[in-house]
Amino acid sequence: MTTESYHTLVAPVTAELRDRGSRFLAFVFPVGDVAEAKAALAEKRKEHPKANHHCLAYRMGSDSRASDDGEPSGSAGRPMLGALDSAGLDYTAAIVVRYFGGTLLGVPGLIHAYRTAVADALAGAGTVEKFIEIPYEISCDYGSVGDVLRVVRMNDGTVLKQDMQLFCTVVAGIRPSAEPRFLAAMTDLRGATVKKL
Repeated sequence: MTTESYHTLVAPVTAELRDRGSRFLAFVFPVGDVAEAKAALAEKRKEHPKANHHCLAYRMGSDSRASDDGEPSGSAGRPMLGALDSAGLDYTAAIVVRYFGGTLLGVPGLIHAYRTAVADALAGAGTVEKFIEIPYEISCDYGSVGDVLRVVRMNDGTVLKQDMQLFCTVVAGIRPSAEPRFLAAMTDLRGATVKKL
């Protein structure tokens, strides 16, 4: 894995773990940003309003979070984050919803249950390598679109969005290592303006 790429899940995965009457429902999924992870947590709170705990962990590059949601400190979120890190996943979040079964598990038991619930969800899950890309918006006239798309392709960029009118807009994702080449090539194109989003 290079510094310009990361591994994440192909699709969301789930698992259920039962331990001494408690149910642990694990939901693990790819995310693009923190807002997406928080929105998923809010959705799980609505879906499971009677659950005792809704714990969240995510890793997004250098940004990570581990929330215990009322469980003893370090007994839920950190083990969940550890399971994501052990699987080598990035831009991935895990939510574990716990329904308390009446028997206290103790901190070691909770650590084991939360980590295992996430690990069980990840067992056999499909992963994919994705590239970190910086979004750029390119504006040009219709006659220059072919040249713009050629420059994007030559720099291993991804076309994220196109709006083809008399005056066109293309949003492209460019890898950090290709950024100088891409910008130099774009300055050679007549009538095209580029801005970083």
